[in-house]
Amino acid sequence: MKHTILITGVGKRIGYALAKHFIAQGHQVIGTFRTHYPSIDELAELGADLYQCDLTLPEEINDMLQRIVAQYSELNCIIHNASDWHNDKTSNEVSSADIMTRMMNIHVSAPYQINLALAPLLTASAKQQVGASNIIHITDYVAEKGSKKHIAYAASKAGLHNLTLSFAAKLAPEVKVNSIAPAMILFNEGDDNDYKVKALAKAILPVEAGNNEMISLVDYLTSSHYVTGRSYAVDGGRQLK
Repeated sequence: MKHTILITGVGKRIGYALAKHFIAQGHQVIGTFRTHYPSIDELAELGADLYQCDLTLPEEINDMLQRIVAQYSELNCIIHNASDWHNDKTSNEVSSADIMTRMMNIHVSAPYQINLALAPLLTASAKQQVGASNIIHITDYVAEKGSKKHIAYAASKAGLHNLTLSFAAKLAPEVKVNSIAPAMILFNEGDDNDYKVKALAKAILPVEAGNNEMISLVDYLTSSHYVTGRSYAVDGGRQLK
């Protein structure tokens, strides 16, 4: 059965991999992006419906949502993948308030706004299929642990997980809502060997997880019939170190 899936932040890494995965399965992908990468052109050629939107700006989100609601009558899944990773260093241009506001806008306010606006489409879809629709929030390992250098980021990801609890209760049984809390999934280009060794040593499974680990968990959550309001750690056992 062809599903319609909204993924935020499809320009690179996990969001891009998820978009290609679902397109290859024959599903309709709606994707959001802030920065135009060559990957966006590739996804468009593959049939994705793409919206350039700055998730720190409620007015841009509202405009995008109005266009989505006008075009689609049903929605099977929302995956909140879009993220920004900002440390707590301030400057003459960026204050601590600016950092916290940006982190909260992207990781809490935007998903909140999107979930409320598109909940009727998710509910409509659930009534036409066997099983519930889905919302998946991509949070972070530090949402539970905290962070000395990324306090605003960690707090906002914890807020995103709390949305999981509230929306799971609010939208059941038509919509299941879960979190995925990854640690180090993929290295970035330019990461040196010393950094890689240090990062891998934080887990008791010292390997680079890769996108397939996330894709497999997303597939499980969307296909399950009895899981909601939970957070799934993808962290290589860091809590045991």
